[in-house]
Parts: sequence; structure tokens; C-alpha cells
Amino acid sequence: MEKTVLHHFLTEVPEATAIWSALLLLALGLLAALVARPERDAPPDPAPDPTAERAARLADLSRYADEVAVAADGAAQTARRRREQWLATQDEADRAWRAYDEADGAARRVAGAAALPPPRTPRTPAEYAARERWLHHAAMAAHWRGELTARQLADVLAHRNGWDPRRHPAEQEIVLARAVRDGRRAGWRAAAEREQRAWRDAELAAEAARALAAEAYAAAAALRPGPAPARPAEPATQPLAPVPAGPRAAPTARWRPARVG
Repeated sequence: MEKTVLHHFLTEVPEATAIWSALLLLALGLLAALVARPERDAPPDPAPDPTAERAARLADLSRYADEVAVAADGAAQTARRRREQWLATQDEADRAWRAYDEADGAARRVAGAAALPPPRTPRTPAEYAARERWLHHAAMAAHWRGELTARQLADVLAHRNGWDPRRHPAEQEIVLARAVRDGRRAGWRAAAEREQRAWRDAELAAEAARALAAEAYAAAAALRPGPAPARPAEPATQPLAPVPAGPRAAPTARWRPARVG
């Protein structure tokens, strides 16, 4: 009897242990599979809503169109301001040219009158004093008219940089007229350079305004249903060549006017 019980124990317990071990390994394998791929038990994602996507895209386009429209408006204002500045410098350059032209004509007339010999005067201290007074009076009058700068007037009163009070008034008048002409020519050239810089700034601002206006038009057209109407093309203009800085150049239009698109 004892041998039979021992025999059953020795033969059936290992078999049961093997069965339970196999079941345990299978359960562990299924649990690992469930943990590794939880998306099988997760609910599927909802399908995208075309209406919501279109609304979001239209909102983005509307926001972009508003931003571009604000930028285009600011660029247009800047272009108008730069154009006004350029027109002001153009008027200044024209006035400087007319002043130089008048001074050049006066210098030519005085030089032409100098072909006659100056009247003979006695070389006395009183004559030299009179010549000095004439030079000082003429230089101060030219300074008050805006023809001589303060530095030039100081040179005249100090008798330096070619100003000799012993010369005859006819010679002094020629020297004075040439000094006025040279000063007016320098002023005109400086005004012409300022005008050219202002024209370049106006052209750059106008080009930026035209580019932003086209972008704003395209952004607004993208919000409208249906095909957008074609935008009329701007007429092309050819730039004018700058006027040379010569002494007898005519005060015509120097550069192409800046346009705001």
C-alpha cells in the first residue's frame, strides 16, 4: 500500500507541475503581448473633420492677410514721405543751381569788364586805406546777402588766402565775384548729391511698397471664393540719367520720379 501511494506521487506530481508551468508561461506570454501592444485595446482615433480643417486654414489666411495689409499700408506711407523728401531736395537743388548760374554770369561780366585798364590812382597811404575800406565793405555786404560764408569773411578781414587790400577795387571785384561763384558752385553740387541720395531712398521705399501691395492683394484674393480677377499691370518707365555735375549743366529733371504702387 505504501509503495502504491509513493508510486502515484512520484509519477503524477511532476506531470502536474509541468502542466502548471506551461499554463503559467502561456499566461505570462499573453500578458506581455497585451502590455507591449496596448493600441489594440485603445479606441480608434476619430476621423478628421474637413469643415474644421478648412475653418482653421481660413483663419490662418485671414490673419496673414491682415498682417500683410498693415505692413503694406506702412510701406506706402513711408514711400510717400520719402517721395516728399526727394521733391524737397529737388527744389533745393534747383534753387542752388539758379544761384550758381547767376553768380557765374556775374563773374563773367566782371571779368569781361576787366579787359579795360584800371584807372591810375596815386599810390598813397590814403589810397591804400580807401581800397581796404572798399574791400571790407564789399565783403561784408556779400556776407549779409549770403554770398560769402563767415569763414570767407574772416579771411577777407584778416587779409589771408589771397585777399590783398592793396589791389585796385576793380581787381578786388573780380576776386570777390569769383569767390562767390565758387561758393555757389560748391553749394549746388552738395545739393545735387543730397537730391540723388533722396531719390535712391524714395525708389527703394516705392519698390518695397509695390512688393508689399502685391503680396497683400494676393493674400486677400486667396480668401475670396472663385478665381481672383487679374491685377492690371503697371506701365513700365525708363529711368532718367543723372545730370552731370559740370559748371553749365541745365537744371532739368535729373532722375526718374519714385512711384508708389
